[in-house]
Amino acid sequence: MKIETLLPLGKVDPGLRAPDQPLDVGKVADQARLVESLGYDGLMTEETKDDPFVIMALAAHATTTLNVGTAVAIAFPRSPTSMALSAWTIQRLSRGRFTLGLGPQVRAHIERRYGMQAHPAGPWMREYVKAVRAVWDCWQNGTQLNVTGEYYNINLMVPLFNPGPIEHPWIPIHLAAVNTVMCKVAGEVADGIRPHPVCTPSYIEQVMLPAVRLGAKNSGRSLENFSVSMKPLVASAPDEEQLQPKIRDARARIAFYASTPAYSAAFEHLGLHDLAAEAKLLSRAQRWEDLPRLVSDEILDQFAVIGTYDKIGRKLVERFGHVVTNTEFSISVRDEQERKTLAALVRDVKADSTDRARANILGDVANSGKRTDA
Repeated sequence: MKIETLLPLGKVDPGLRAPDQPLDVGKVADQARLVESLGYDGLMTEETKDDPFVIMALAAHATTTLNVGTAVAIAFPRSPTSMALSAWTIQRLSRGRFTLGLGPQVRAHIERRYGMQAHPAGPWMREYVKAVRAVWDCWQNGTQLNVTGEYYNINLMVPLFNPGPIEHPWIPIHLAAVNTVMCKVAGEVADGIRPHPVCTPSYIEQVMLPAVRLGAKNSGRSLENFSVSMKPLVASAPDEEQLQPKIRDARARIAFYASTPAYSAAFEHLGLHDLAAEAKLLSRAQRWEDLPRLVSDEILDQFAVIGTYDKIGRKLVERFGHVVTNTEFSISVRDEQERKTLAALVRDVKADSTDRARANILGDVANSGKRTDA
């Protein structure tokens, strides 16, 4: 399994709790070199408090072998041509190490944070990805630009705004996904999915991947190199005493996600309809402190991977190795001992082959090491 990380090292899920150290843009280059030295396959960035393309440009310039990517950049506020240019520039700077991860965002953010008209995310994203690739094809091969669709009409490219061909023109596109519509779109037009942390292994295997395969079949595409990359819900610490606050945090995050309608399908898959319904009511009443009590130990274990540093690497592999090709995980590195600990964790995860996950992506259950737990 490949292993990636966000910055800063040790960062928990976005928007729910601040990391031990906030991201210092001035130290991205140094942090990227550290991540590369630890043996990581990739360094990703999300679009929350910093421009993801600025962060990736800094990381790409500072490294030589480390893959870089957005996980994810919000697609729709940027035109396909603008998005294409940002990705093209970083792909050229990184000499072929960039992955463009895109996410749709929910209606409220599209309309009230970005000031745009919202549309159904699936068809919009399908057309968006095709438009980005059409712009790249124009730049690389001189193909006439002619995007005509429901959401975009793009047919002008003059020499002044054409960056021309680059050495590594193929840029993988991954889509953030939870529901089957976006998974199907990814199978049709993209090169990978990035399941939300609330997506359990059984949900990925039984709900998401069949939709990906259907999309690929409808488009006549191969999934041979398709990736499934995610940041799991993890509670980990050096010892059992320090692990307990992390477990409480994980319980709170699960409850928060249960209150969010966009993630309801992942809970309903496990028969947790009543939990999601009650969590929504508490959320509407802003009774945030009451949410964690909804998550029993059994539910906690279904969604979170829990363990001390000496065990967590293998636990991640055991839980996700049959459905995920790339996983995000890290711990804070404040001294040499923590650096050695993280390097060992990276080795533990990378020791597992992606063969089982790739078999599952292709639907070859006999060779996937199929599991029946959550």
